[in-house]
Amino acid sequence: MSLSGRSFDPKRPPVSTAGPVVDFSLARRSTLEALRGGRLATTDVCDAHPELLRAGKNIGEEVQAPCPVCSHESLRWVRYVYGDDLKQNSGRVVYPAEWLLELVANYDQFTCYVVEVCTDCSWNHLMRSYITGRKFNEPPSLRERKQQG
Repeated sequence: MSLSGRSFDPKRPPVSTAGPVVDFSLARRSTLEALRGGRLATTDVCDAHPELLRAGKNIGEEVQAPCPVCSHESLRWVRYVYGDDLKQNSGRVVYPAEWLLELVANYDQFTCYVVEVCTDCSWNHLMRSYITGRKFNEPPSLRERKQQG
């Protein structure tokens, strides 16, 4: 989380995204309030799939914030991509991060999901999703088109 308390900085959109973005921070906050208020059990929210835990532990992006459930410094973000255009790449974890730029350059449209996962207590929550791809890249400016010929 950023210093503003938001799950991501709205002034810094996800890499190469010009398409719609859905932020799930309100749903996350509601889930955590229900957990703290006793309306949800820890087992209801700390139920990450073993593959998600493995991806978080081995290739997830470190988050500079403690886990909201166990307070350990083991929070990670894992990015998954889905889309018909991706074919065999659909459903894969994006790693390294530069691979997302390659996908954006090669495919017209797909959806990227950013999932927060704690590798200690198995807390997990969808942070945001966004649609991206060549279709959403901004067209080159007039100056860039003239330079390209």
